[in-house]
Amino acid sequence: MSETNAQSERYGDRALLEREGKYLTFALANEQYGLEILKVREIIGYINVTAVPQTPGYVKGVINLRGQVIPVVDLRTKFGMETAEVTDQTCIIVVEIQQDDRTFSTGIVVDSVQEVLDVDGQSIEPAPQFGSAVETDFILGMGKVGDSVKILLDIDKVLAGDALLHAGLS
Repeated sequence: MSETNAQSERYGDRALLEREGKYLTFALANEQYGLEILKVREIIGYINVTAVPQTPGYVKGVINLRGQVIPVVDLRTKFGMETAEVTDQTCIIVVEIQQDDRTFSTGIVVDSVQEVLDVDGQSIEPAPQFGSAVETDFILGMGKVGDSVKILLDIDKVLAGDALLHAGLS
């Protein structure tokens, strides 16, 4: 049994080491998040979003970005936070996500974009476990950067199950 635990610990350490790399960091409320820079297509200032009827509350609608219609998700609402007023700092990060062997572009609304950080694998810890009632599958890990902690997101899993966003939009 202890050998199995040691093997799974080594595997977990290896998995966290494989997550090292560059992350775009951004803020939502008082929390700091990061997502893999390779998932980011571009960052744009907040622009008007066209609402789409009968979509979940966290779906702001769609934007026309150089002729391509892109769905936009409010991450605050998706994460159960209070909505906030749009400011000069509010941005839409256009990410490329993978679902069912297809690639989609989706915009995510964030309070502000901060910086690109190079996070060392040794500085990434597994997501905390809160029991079976709380899902943390969408968290790649907790990146320790200086005195702060960045919640590193697996954006594919954050937006998983939102295939309706892409039906007829891509």
